[in-house]
Parts: sequence; C-alpha cells; structure tokens
Amino acid sequence: MIRTLTGAGMLALMLAHVPAGAALAHGSGDHAHDHDHDHGDVTLFRLFVGDHAEGRVTVIDLGEPENRWSFEVTGQPKLFPVAGGTVVAAVQSDDDAVHFLASGISFQDHGDHADISISDPAAVEASLTGPRPFHLVDHDGKIVINYDRGGYAEVLDGAALARGEVAPRRFAQARAHHGFVAPLGGSWLSTVASDEEVPADASVPRLGLQAFDAEGNATGELATCTAIHGEAFSGAYLAAGCREGVLTATAGPDGPQFRMLDYPADLPQDVTTGTILGSNAIQMFLGNHGPDGVVVIDPVDEPHFTRIALPFRRVDFALDPARPAHAFVLTEDGSLHRINMLSAEIEQSSRVTEPYSMDGHWSDPRPRIALAGDEVVITDPNAGLVRRIATADLSDRGTIEVEGMPYNIAVVGGSGVVH
Repeated sequence: MIRTLTGAGMLALMLAHVPAGAALAHGSGDHAHDHDHDHGDVTLFRLFVGDHAEGRVTVIDLGEPENRWSFEVTGQPKLFPVAGGTVVAAVQSDDDAVHFLASGISFQDHGDHADISISDPAAVEASLTGPRPFHLVDHDGKIVINYDRGGYAEVLDGAALARGEVAPRRFAQARAHHGFVAPLGGSWLSTVASDEEVPADASVPRLGLQAFDAEGNATGELATCTAIHGEAFSGAYLAAGCREGVLTATAGPDGPQFRMLDYPADLPQDVTTGTILGSNAIQMFLGNHGPDGVVVIDPVDEPHFTRIALPFRRVDFALDPARPAHAFVLTEDGSLHRINMLSAEIEQSSRVTEPYSMDGHWSDPRPRIALAGDEVVITDPNAGLVRRIATADLSDRGTIEVEGMPYNIAVVGGSGVVH
C-alpha cells in the first residue's frame, strides 16, 4: 500500500499512539505474520528513505517491500532514528525545518526479552523551524538540534517525543556557528565560536568545547579543539574531531573531564577527522581520515589511532550495531568493504553499485548506507533502488525500487515478542 500525504509541503498526519502489545500491522523483516496471530517472535526492520530532489520520505518494510508509505516534507531530509527508534527526525537544513515521523515500532524491555509493538508509521503533527538546523545529538534521553544560523540549539525530551509531544527548550549560544550541543552527566557541552569579525559568507572559526548549565551559563573552562566538527558517544566517552586531534570528554564529579588525543606522527600530516561514529557495545569510535581513509579511535588505550587506507575515496560508512566489531565502508568505485575494527583490517570487499565519483559538490546524489539486522541497505540514487547486501559475505540479496532519487536512509526495528 502507498499512502501519500500532502499539504503545502508540510507533514499533516497525526501521530498514531501505539498501545503496548498492539496487534501487528504488516509483515516482518524475516518472519511473515498477520492480524490473526497476536503472539510469537517477530523481526521487523523498517526503512526510511529521503529523496534527493523532492521533499519526500518513503517508508518501507524491509521483509515485505509492498508495505510502504510516503510522507511529504519541506525539502531534502537527513534522517535520524531517535527516542529509541520510536521516531525518525527529518532534518532539512536548506529549508529551515525539522519534521518527525513516528516509526510505528516500539520495544518494551523485560530483561530476558523485549516486547515489540507495531503499527503504521505516521507523521507527528508538530514540527520545528529555525535558521539552518544541522547537527542532531541523541543521548541520555535528550535530542538536541543545533541551528547553525540561529545561535542556539533546541532540546527535546525523548520520552515526550515518543508520545508525539514536541516541546523544545532553547539553549542559547554566544554566537551562531556550525556546531553542536550535547548532554554529559549533569552538564551541557557546547561548541564555542570565535568572536572575531568575518565576512557574511564565511564560516565563523570554532575554538573548542565548553561545559554549561541548562541556562547556558559557563561552568568550566574552554577545552581547545580548533575547527571542532563531528561528535559521537561510545561508552562513557564523547569524542569530537579537531585540527589537533580528537577531543574526548567524560563526566566527572566536578564536571566534564577533557583529554586531547593528538594525531600521531605516523599518520598522514594535515589530515583531520570531522565525522565520527560511536560503537554501541565496544568503547571505540570510527572516524573519517582524509578522503581515502578511516581511523579506528580507542579513547583509553594506545595506540589511540589506527588508520585504514581505502583503495578509493570514501562515499559513506556505518557501524554494525549487531556485530560491533564490524563496520562497512562504501568507496567511489562502487565497492562495499567490511572492516574489522579490532584488527583494523578490511576483511572482505564486493562491488555493489556502479561507480559514484566523489568529484563535485559534497551533497551531490551518492549512495548512503545503513544496517538492518544481517543486511547492509544501500541507496542507489541513479538506479532508483535500495540494494540489500548480506553482512556475512557481502552477497546480493536483491533490490527494492523506490520512486525518485533515493538518497539518505535510516533504519529502525529489531526483534521482539508480540503477546
């Protein structure tokens, strides 16, 4: 089925409230089910695919791709699963808007198992607007969106958002800049920009990271991290990329504790890390390092950096939440590489798309990847497809046709028990 929402480019469908143990609405990723069977184990992964040219998000049940929905948004969306996967945020930086989609999938943990509740995805009625929303941080029950041209961030409560409540609290910054705000312990960490005058079309220099209270009052000294960009959490650590190295922060009894991990001399010089992913089960990070490399970052033990050279320039990369030692990198020749983060080696490679050159603008239509159980799902904008690749051996599991030019992708779901 396809359900299309319209309304002057805005989301219009109310959030569907899903009661605990709700009957299943559609097919699962690996096991078929129907409304007549209201108990048993279910695995369901749901894809959210943003179009490159149109303000549209297509939602697809991976196991039964005929189950799909279409939601209209304002502009090109970047998609983030938040609030435990109960919601997907659609951040539209070029159109000053953030919309939210209820994923229709929620879990209730019972220790030895989790209950899963499934319904149709739906749009949350309320949305956010502001000058160039960009970085989104989801941590410790809080969702924080930085407005690069507004000089502030907005903080949402994850549990409230899961109920369809969009009630942001504003966190003021001294100056508008391309940065982020993140909760850590009892503090709020915010990037800090220089106060020097710059041309209207120039980026404001970023100086580092500083601790604040909830009202925006500084509670600690600035931790230098020149040109700070990119952030991720893993275990007790927050990591952010800098010109000097990677800055880490942990919560301490007297506030955040900062430590700079300097780039070692044996890494390529004048190359920095600006995009970082954090493992959910191993205290470890994976970051970009130059156009043709990635770097494994250990925040505790040396060597803190282990670089992996790629055969071609990197298009996109992602961590495997189910097998946390693994990461996947797509390079411009169309090859997907499975990386072992522990040995810092490429274990296997396979050609999965036609080549996509990294020449041109950074936001040109190129594939994006995400993990869905034992599959890597890859958008192929030029072919109008989502490609399904097995994580175990990188074999082809088929394709899903998607209208338009599929670009950014997010996945929610997993396995649970329906009572």
